[in-house]
Amino acid sequence: MATDTIENAIAESGIETRGIERVAPNARTHMRIFDNFTMWLSANLVLSTVALGTLAVPIFGLGFWQSVAIIIIFNILGVLPVAFFATLGPKLGLRQMTITRFSFGWWGTVIMAFFNIAACIGWSAVNVIVGAQLVQALSNGAVPSWVGIIVIAILTTIVSIYGYKYVHRYERFAWIPMAIIFALMIVLAAPHTVIVPAPVFSLGTFAAMISYGGAIYGFATGWSSYAADYNVNQPEDTSASRVFWLTFLGVTIPCVILEVLGLAVSTVVAYNPKGASTGDTLSLVLKPLGGVGTFIMILLALSVIANNIPNDYSLGLTMQVLGKPFQKINRAVWTLIGAVIYILIAIPSSANFSGTLDNFLLLIAYWLAPWSIILILEHFRFRRGKYNVEDWNTRSKLPLGWAAMIAMLLGLVGVYFGASQTLFTGPLAKALDGMDLGLELGVVVAAIVYLILRPIELKRSAR
Repeated sequence: MATDTIENAIAESGIETRGIERVAPNARTHMRIFDNFTMWLSANLVLSTVALGTLAVPIFGLGFWQSVAIIIIFNILGVLPVAFFATLGPKLGLRQMTITRFSFGWWGTVIMAFFNIAACIGWSAVNVIVGAQLVQALSNGAVPSWVGIIVIAILTTIVSIYGYKYVHRYERFAWIPMAIIFALMIVLAAPHTVIVPAPVFSLGTFAAMISYGGAIYGFATGWSSYAADYNVNQPEDTSASRVFWLTFLGVTIPCVILEVLGLAVSTVVAYNPKGASTGDTLSLVLKPLGGVGTFIMILLALSVIANNIPNDYSLGLTMQVLGKPFQKINRAVWTLIGAVIYILIAIPSSANFSGTLDNFLLLIAYWLAPWSIILILEHFRFRRGKYNVEDWNTRSKLPLGWAAMIAMLLGLVGVYFGASQTLFTGPLAKALDGMDLGLELGVVVAAIVYLILRPIELKRSAR
């Protein structure tokens, strides 16, 4: 009875009541195909993207043009699965983690949902830290980071709670002021940029290049587990190629431009004996504008809202994938609970942010890479693009999922052997001077194992 009362109150408030339920073709009302571009353009045209670019020189010790090449190549690689998964939203009318059930089965998807919940909360924490850093720099330390974290989280949660329609309304326009601001910053930063020469090539340098590439890949491909969530209400006959390219460009363009901007401004600070955080770096760039620069910094701090909204919204959906009892609780409630959790994580993590960002991005790439290759192989090799969509919530008609779970597990074992992290370094990474090959090993091992085991699973269960 209490649950019904809450649902009625939510419905009357205008908050979206639909959760992970499949959207039938005759119920699709989202006709703006260009939203596939603006959704991801706004989500990535934010301060967090700049922060990633600032890691190349001071953290990984790379040269300027070397870093630019890595940014371009690994962004393209990371966005490809995002763009492909986005095409499944209109085709199937199902949310991204629900589509996982057609490879991993019911219980395997529950396990993957926990991975995604951690990713949603982690990304949200990273973003509010970036915004709060800038607020702290703007106030010369008068406003502590925890205050900025809470304010940004509240503003983000308001939009996320209202749901699909309001998410798109916000993201449809959020990119415009940010595009103007970042264009201005590029003009201001260009004269002060130091073209840091590439270090003498060695195994250690190559290891740093691959490791930074993994961080770039992790940021770009981080949208993979949300991709279909934001166009399930578009018509079933929506052009897959248009969805693919609009999504691809919507993520790639801002990521490449802003990461290169972050790289450029970090070279100014790299030779400043005082050093600086991302917020301090941008303060330095905008200082010549005086009061206008201060206003721009406020907008930059708030820009992370556009990046955090998909994390919060998809978190609520992923919670429902844990099972039917969780599905009975409205997505908005889970979104609110998630906001409280990531605030509690972000506040203590803000003190060591550069290390936190680097480690988190790589860990995200680790699980998403083998997960993505399993779904891609299932689609192209075994289903040939055909899904029994009406069975999405019927456990007995979904795959058993043991082939996908074994492939995932062994893929993560491959990750361990090749990973190079502050917490652990795998045997292969140690032998290669700290080169992080966890991502590559994870994909290769998971793909090989799934190609071997999935036919056996199909032969025994025919589903």
